Amino acid sequence: MGTNGFAEWVRRFEDERERRHARGDPDWERGATLHPAVRNSVQRFQVGEDGDGANLIAKADRAGDPDYARAVRLFVDEERNHARLLAQLLAAGGAPTLTGHWSDRAFVRLRRLMGLRMELLVLMVAEVVALRYYRALRDGAGDPLTSDVAGRILADEQRHIPFHCERLRTSLAQLPRPLRRPVTALWRLMLLAASLVVAADHGPALRRLGLGRRRFTADVMASSRTAVSAILAARPAALPDEQPGTRSGAA
Repeated sequence: MGTNGFAEWVRRFEDERERRHARGDPDWERGATLHPAVRNSVQRFQVGEDGDGANLIAKADRAGDPDYARAVRLFVDEERNHARLLAQLLAAGGAPTLTGHWSDRAFVRLRRLMGLRMELLVLMVAEVVALRYYRALRDGAGDPLTSDVAGRILADEQRHIPFHCERLRTSLAQLPRPLRRPVTALWRLMLLAASLVVAADHGPALRRLGLGRRRFTADVMASSRTAVSAILAARPAALPDEQPGTRSGAA
């Protein structure tokens, strides 16, 4: 979709920014009770949300669509807000933030290897994984403040995925048709590898959240089919919160 489509995304992001300001922050004063495994997991996800986005913004600027560049800046602002919310949640639970984590460094390096298309494909891996993680955190934490924060982030991620799908749909349409499905198949393999790494690294937290490693990976891969369909379709479709057969359950 051209400029008009991303002008609509700018409007959506700006509308959400206004709603966020009107709603205000969660009630940090009530504190949070974080199980050690969940606390450790949230610390690692907080590092992943806490990027400056400069590389993505620079690539969006070079894409030549001012509306898309503006929408990317608003997307980056939301990601920074996620990092802030998670940091505040950790503080409410008496836990510090981490200065870095190997998984985030690996994702950042991979994203910077090539152009905008590669950056978005790698970013989409992180977003699809995060969608399932924050749903599990919202539903399984057993702590009101944690559920509130996770629910807010989840709502944003549900908008982010169709936003990136729209740009990737345009980008992949520039490739020869026989290459498009192989590219998305390779993306799903990359997503599988990432979900397995996250499942292994966050296994204790996933079990505590009532999900388990195998179910987490299966749910992530199930949701990826909708993302691939949106990328390859004539028009992108939103990725819903609940996919058929992907409710939480211990593996």
